[in-house]
Amino acid sequence: MLRRLFARKPSGGLVVFLTLVGLSGVSRAAQPTPNPRDTLVYKDGDNVQGRLVEQTATTIVFAAGRFGELRVPVAEAVVIKGVKPPAAPAVAAGPVAPAPAPPAAATKAAKSAAVAAAERRDEERMTAWDRFSPSVLTARVRGFFGPWKGRISFSSEVVTDVAKRNNSAYEAFARRKWTADELQLNARFDYNETNDLTTTDLLKAWGQWRRDFSKVFFLHYRPTGEWNRASRLRGLPNDYVLLQQELGAGYQVVTLPSRKLRVGVSQNRFDTWNSSLMPDHSTRGLQSLFEETEITLPWRMTIAQRGVWYPVSGQEDGWENRFDLNKKLTETLSTSLRHEIRRSNPDGSAPDYTKLKLLFGLDF
Repeated sequence: MLRRLFARKPSGGLVVFLTLVGLSGVSRAAQPTPNPRDTLVYKDGDNVQGRLVEQTATTIVFAAGRFGELRVPVAEAVVIKGVKPPAAPAVAAGPVAPAPAPPAAATKAAKSAAVAAAERRDEERMTAWDRFSPSVLTARVRGFFGPWKGRISFSSEVVTDVAKRNNSAYEAFARRKWTADELQLNARFDYNETNDLTTTDLLKAWGQWRRDFSKVFFLHYRPTGEWNRASRLRGLPNDYVLLQQELGAGYQVVTLPSRKLRVGVSQNRFDTWNSSLMPDHSTRGLQSLFEETEITLPWRMTIAQRGVWYPVSGQEDGWENRFDLNKKLTETLSTSLRHEIRRSNPDGSAPDYTKLKLLFGLDF
């Protein structure tokens, strides 16, 4: 019986029916499931799902379920709008009275509950790597600092040979730009020990405000504070607090996007408070010449350099220089090689030094 059934040739109508059923199943399986949520895609390929709140000419405001509200520059990411699934077609079965429209409050509450449920599902799917991946760190840090750009970095070294040395450095840097103004804030703490004896205990903070009056002329104000609690001068303890204020004007020699060169002249005021053997306060005014260089290199590397020369009559001229070579490892992590030198600082109390450090930082 079964042999005769399978040996029978199928009819043409049956073949057509089976073909149509197979094609409809394939088309339904190939149709992608629409994603109702928006996606924020960074230029390095990382993405975050959520809802687009607002987009201006410079900033994207994005509400992410994992990180809250993020503010990202337009040049660093794009938003892919979500596609809502089509509503099922209504089947007419005679005249039916239209259903009353739900109240606006009920509709809003239903949407909020749906968004909260989707966020909970995302949180449940997050693994340990998702919480600490570079893309997650980038989104959280950028969302916290908003329009400010900067870096938090550190350097640490423990050496044991003929002496036991413990050296560490911590630094924070933030910068914000407007159309014609730029504001920079910096803070650094250096601490060194040799055989459990403190040799360096230095807290330094400085800032800079620059105003561009044209494409080449600018004005800047640069205050610097330095508190050294482990200083020695000519073999004697010399703890001090130094406040330097620099007001200057300059000319931008090169203004290319990848290369900048600025030179100028400044008027400086040095105020020094000594608190060791003979506490006193001294004040001195002096002119200086400065030069600043910024260069962008391939492979996400940059160079920043600043040199200052203090011509002093009747004594050795003072000068200082700082050179930074920065390398971005990811959008969030970076490393920096820094060389600093200071000679004959005009205030008369700050010691000379030469420093070379390798720092690791978190960018925002």
